[in-house]
Amino acid sequence: MGQPLRASWSGSSAFAISTFRSVSDYSLSGSPLATWCGMSSAPTGMTGQGAGQVAGMESIELTIHTGSRVVTDLTAEVARFCDARGDGLVNVFAPHATAGLALIETGAGSDDDLVAILGDLLPRDDRYRHRHGSPGHGADHVLPALIAPSIAVPVLDGRLVLGTWQSIVLVDTNADNADRTVRLSFLAG
Repeated sequence: MGQPLRASWSGSSAFAISTFRSVSDYSLSGSPLATWCGMSSAPTGMTGQGAGQVAGMESIELTIHTGSRVVTDLTAEVARFCDARGDGLVNVFAPHATAGLALIETGAGSDDDLVAILGDLLPRDDRYRHRHGSPGHGADHVLPALIAPSIAVPVLDGRLVLGTWQSIVLVDTNADNADRTVRLSFLAG
């Protein structure tokens, strides 16, 4: 059996699962990725309805209301998505120009420390060339260069494989947009 699931939920984010979409018919053959990788045809050993198709990927989209919070714990929602899916990888992706995802300890001050450090690194003032939105909004657009908009986490026996104190969090300093989308994609292994 996989490691025991260590996911605790704190906070009052409103989560809504919207779109479920299977991408088992996605083909790499002739795609920009295949071209960039120098593949004239799809890689061998892949399964699906034809060569180059990726089978077994499931994806949902979460709508998250962050309010004024900078750090929102997503661990419980990601764990629920992975439950009973077996072994594989889960990718968590924030399709926004002003948000990122991180693995950190929450509830013991690290999340507050992260907010403070981001305030020091990305002050809310008029130094930014990107100037629409609230004062200092240019800092929000620099954030994803420091905190990536996606992470991948191993899943064993339907359970996230996280360190004892690791939580999956959305980091969003953009007070101009309190509603965010996060896509969860599970690739069976």
